[in-house]
Formats: sequence, C-alpha cells, structure tokens
Amino acid sequence: MTTPEAEQPQSVGAESRPEERLERAVRAAEQALIEFEIAVETFRVEVENFSRLHEQKLGPMYARLEELDAQIAEAKAARTGDPEDLRLAQEARARVMPIPGVEELMHGWMDGGGLFPEAVSMLTDQTVQTPARVRPSEEARKLYRELARKAHPDLAQDDNERDRREEFLTRVNAAYARGDAKLLRELAEEWAAGPVPAEPRPSRSEELYVRLEWLAQRKELLTFVARELEDGPIAAMLRLAPDDPDGLLDEIAGQLHQQLAEREAELAALFG
Repeated sequence: MTTPEAEQPQSVGAESRPEERLERAVRAAEQALIEFEIAVETFRVEVENFSRLHEQKLGPMYARLEELDAQIAEAKAARTGDPEDLRLAQEARARVMPIPGVEELMHGWMDGGGLFPEAVSMLTDQTVQTPARVRPSEEARKLYRELARKAHPDLAQDDNERDRREEFLTRVNAAYARGDAKLLRELAEEWAAGPVPAEPRPSRSEELYVRLEWLAQRKELLTFVARELEDGPIAAMLRLAPDDPDGLLDEIAGQLHQQLAEREAELAALFG
C-alpha cells in the first residue's frame, strides 16, 4: 500500500507552478490581442481605401447635386419673392459654400471657378481615368499577418527590442496600406535576417498580473476603435456589397446620374 507521504511528491510534480500557468495565460492573451489588432488594421485599411474610392468617384456628383439644388431654390425664390423661399435658397447656397479647410481636401477636383476636367468627366459620359485602386492582394494580406505576428512590439521583453519592433512594424503598416506586396516580401526577408529575439525571461507573478491588465485595457481600446469603424457610413456601405464594393459604387453612380438629369430638367423648366 502506498503511504500518503509517498503520494505527495507525485502530486506536487504533476501540477504547474502558479507563475507558469500565469505566464501561459499572458502568452495566450498576447497572441489573441495580436490577432485582434491584425483584424482591426486590415478592416481599417479596407474602409480607408473604399472611402478614398467613394470620394473620388462620387464626390463630384454629390457636389453637382448640391449646386443644382441651390440654383433651383434661388430660381424659385426669384420667381415668387416669398420670404420662406428666400430662406430656403439661402440655406441651399450655404450648403454649397466651401468650408474653411475643405479646399485642400478637394484639390484636384474643384476650384473657385467650378469643376476640373476630371470631375466634369465624372458627370458626363466622357471617359475618365479610373481612381487609383489600393486594395491589398491576398499575398499582401498573408505577408502582413505573418509579419505582424512575428514582429509585434507586445512580444518584446525590453525597451530596445520594443523600439526596434515598433520602427519595423511602422514600415510594415505603411507598405500594407499601399498594398505593396513586393516591399512586404523584402521586409519579411529583412526580419528573417535580423537579430533573433531573446527568449522571454521568467517573469514574477506581479509583473504578469500587470501585463494581463494592460492587455485587457489594450483590447478594450481596440474594441472601441473597431466599433467606431463598423458604425461609420463607409463600413455600412461595405456591408451592403462585401464581395463587390466596386459594383456598389457603380450602382450608386447610376442613381446619381439619374438624379442629376432630373435636377437639370427641373432647372431648365424654371428658366424656360
């Protein structure tokens, strides 16, 4: 018969030290956070690129619609002289007036004299150069995920290593935002040839608890960022056609062309 004293060493040896269990929890939380950051950054790039295409393709049409609405309201006010019509005309014109700082945003599309040729082409049947397409390929997405997992600053155990990783990941993020798969391949080679990160040093329980708390706060912040992106109008548009966002833009452009034709006809009738 085995005595309790003989059983005790086996029981103790079968259990992990509390620090080891805590360290595994920290590592699992780190990996989960990195995966979450990758997902949020990928979504942010997608939203940003679609927003740029949306503005380039549809912005001139929206601007033209607002101008036509103002001209129609002004024509009605001039015809009736009604105070309410005059007020509506002033409000419509105010919506068209440039807001300080917006001129820089619209550079290349509009100026004080009206629309640039590229914008005019958007409003007619003329051929116009397709807006720059910045949508990372599958290869770029794969390379970005791999580099983010390997080089993430949260895996650093000292300030120097964290700084090195942050500088490297900044370049990775910039290349991914441009969809530059070639540069991402070069960065992957650079990381593989670089210094091998030191093995994580054993951490005290207090440090691990602080680390877990920081990871939880970081995840909460990222959750807020992700929610802000998801609640935005561009993300709502992407959800309407996740597999064909360009087709959605074409569909909206067709609707805007119809509205422009109707406004032009209405304005012509007022001056008829």
